[in-house]
Amino acid sequence: MDSTAEIIPSAPPLFDEARLAVAGFLARYSGATRRGYAGDLRAWFAWCAQADLQPFAARRAHLELYSRWMEEEAGLARATIGRRLSTVAGFYRFAVIDGHLAASPAEHLRRPKIDTESTTLGLDRMELSAFVAQGAAGDPVDHALACLLGLLGLRVSEACGVNIEHLGSERGHRTVRVVGKGAKVAIIPLPPRVARALDAAAADRTSGPILLSRSGERLDRHGATRIVRRLARRAGITKAISPHSLRHSFITAALDAGVPLRDVQIAARHADPRTTTRYDRARHNLDRHASYVVTAFIAGGA
Repeated sequence: MDSTAEIIPSAPPLFDEARLAVAGFLARYSGATRRGYAGDLRAWFAWCAQADLQPFAARRAHLELYSRWMEEEAGLARATIGRRLSTVAGFYRFAVIDGHLAASPAEHLRRPKIDTESTTLGLDRMELSAFVAQGAAGDPVDHALACLLGLLGLRVSEACGVNIEHLGSERGHRTVRVVGKGAKVAIIPLPPRVARALDAAAADRTSGPILLSRSGERLDRHGATRIVRRLARRAGITKAISPHSLRHSFITAALDAGVPLRDVQIAARHADPRTTTRYDRARHNLDRHASYVVTAFIAGGA
């Protein structure tokens, strides 16, 4: 998907200015973000091709019809529809900025209302403990992956991208350097248990990926997903678990353990605090519901 031409449908052909606009928009991003935006644009261009519509001739009504089609005919989730519309709106916004269009057809486009609570299935405290324990009972790569995802809360791409050279120390802490979203670098402290797991996975090697597949290549997200599902089955977890479920579990476990929301945001490297708040609301934590505080407050006044 790194090639801009790959996202352009063959019929009807787009004129060169649209190709230039696509290239200019995607050039601002890299990695998974670029691939995701390219896929969203490919879906929009494919719909335009079916409607015999040139993307630069689109009006707001066309985008409204596209939104309705995604909901009623394609059966996509509201979050997916919202993301695709946001990508298309961003594309047209930059087409205006770059002088390809006089005005964006998506400027007043309605977006579907998105549930503000995270719907990802996470593990509770006992399940997360059992999952990591199964990792420890497996081979060193299983244990290291379980720790990186469940005890550090890394994204799967970040975990697979960790090299032995990224391990270090700072002010008395063992650390790992992680390259996250937007190529942002973060230094994360390693609890002793996690450090030992990573050292075991590295064995006597001094460079290269910490997580290796059975073929000796760097473990990719698909291999990591298979390991996560295998460990979940061994731990007796019946939920449909993915690597992101472990990141979700890390965040909710931190909140349950009493870590302040701001510190959890920093640990999760969420640029927007509202993202962390979604996880907090999804916990349905009744222990600190306002009704308890109000009842105690009024009783004290009596």
